[in-house]
Amino acid sequence: MKKIGILSLVLLLLTGVLAACSGGGSEKSSGDSTDEEVKLTWYMIGTPQKDTKDVMKEVNKYTKEKINATIDMKMLDWGEYNDRMQVITTSGENYDIAFTSSWANNYALNARKGAFLGLNDLMDKYGKDMKKLIDPAFLEGAQIDGELYAVPANKEVGQQAVLSFNNELVKKHNLDISNVNSIADLEPLLKVIKEKEKNVTPIATFDAYLPFDSILQEELPFAFRLDGNTDEVVNKYEEDITMETLKTMHEYYKKGYIQKDAATSTDSWPLETPNWFVRKEIYQPYAEDVWSRSAGYEIVTRELHEPYIFNNSVTGSMQAISATSKNPERSMMFLNLLNSDEYLRNLLDKGIKGTHYEENEDGTIKDLPARVENYNMPSFAIGNQLILKLYEDDPKDKWEKFEEFNKNSTPSPALGFYFDSNPVRTEIAAISNVTSEFSPALLKGAVDPEEYLPAFNKKLKEAGMEKVLDEIQKQYDEWKKKQ
Repeated sequence: MKKIGILSLVLLLLTGVLAACSGGGSEKSSGDSTDEEVKLTWYMIGTPQKDTKDVMKEVNKYTKEKINATIDMKMLDWGEYNDRMQVITTSGENYDIAFTSSWANNYALNARKGAFLGLNDLMDKYGKDMKKLIDPAFLEGAQIDGELYAVPANKEVGQQAVLSFNNELVKKHNLDISNVNSIADLEPLLKVIKEKEKNVTPIATFDAYLPFDSILQEELPFAFRLDGNTDEVVNKYEEDITMETLKTMHEYYKKGYIQKDAATSTDSWPLETPNWFVRKEIYQPYAEDVWSRSAGYEIVTRELHEPYIFNNSVTGSMQAISATSKNPERSMMFLNLLNSDEYLRNLLDKGIKGTHYEENEDGTIKDLPARVENYNMPSFAIGNQLILKLYEDDPKDKWEKFEEFNKNSTPSPALGFYFDSNPVRTEIAAISNVTSEFSPALLKGAVDPEEYLPAFNKKLKEAGMEKVLDEIQKQYDEWKKKQ
């Protein structure tokens, strides 16, 4: 998943009150009845696909029969989605449904400023089927002040950082990764790779893992600890564990385990190019199988922590109903169908059977060239993952493992707390600027934390750090009393 940048965050924080509603988009008002056919406008994130029109013809045949509605799906590419949706929202354009998340089309901010409808009553009335299927942790954790403003995609509810290894190199050099439980444990393995693999970078550039639940964005300093005093908001860049971890990263940088241009490089380290030994990833059950299939060689993992349920993980993929929608009831009916009806969910995700994929006798599927080339949709962004057909090489218990993973995920102490940044938005804008100056180099090990962290924290204080921490603590304490 792509992350919203700090600049985008600042722009969103400075967004004013919604403009008055105007323009066209949704057609007619449906009320509770489905007697009148309506067209729903749905904004989706992802690269526009050549065969979308053909698939949507089949989708609309089905939704017309089921809820007397057709869907006009407008796909906006990854790089433009945030900016386009911000313009659409502030202009008051009428539309019905839009993808939102913690990292795109900012869920919490848009909910608070009235861009999205509250869904509790609508879901109770028209979303009963999907409510039975979606893990309760999603529905509870995504509520803001007791109200749900978007339907979460049912998938992995926990977030777990892991270290992923190129297993070809592990086997080649007879390396033991069984005792790797932290970044610090990597040292002897990295030394071997550096000495014996001249064309391999030991560490594919990543930000250091820090054990906090971050508020607003991961790069920003405001956070809650995951152990110890978990009810105190802190500046994570002042914590001992941060200094210790960043010192380790800097040692690796000095020894050549990390690229010299790590702080500024935009290299995405594609899996298909085996020029790396270890990288950090976010895990879900059987993720190593997916990564290995994509890479063309085996990838194995070691976990850095148990799976935690964060606000960012329960709001990582959602569909909201616009406050400007003329058809909120029918929109909820469509979302209910999308997240509970296997035929519709697979049609939107995999395309047309016989054209984009073929089905085996046991119910598993395999992609045909037309899907790969003309209908490669962002599966995680559409809806309920756990009702998708399995590929023929998927483990038979894949979705059972997802349910087990979710059951074993631990809620963060701040799960369900959504900070209202409006009272300190000027300070947050200043802090964001300071963070963008210091954090990339620090988190990637490119500078000495003993020198740069004190300078960073000094500038954070000058930018209003204490005022923001006080405001977060005040809001958190008030929220905690209501739980």
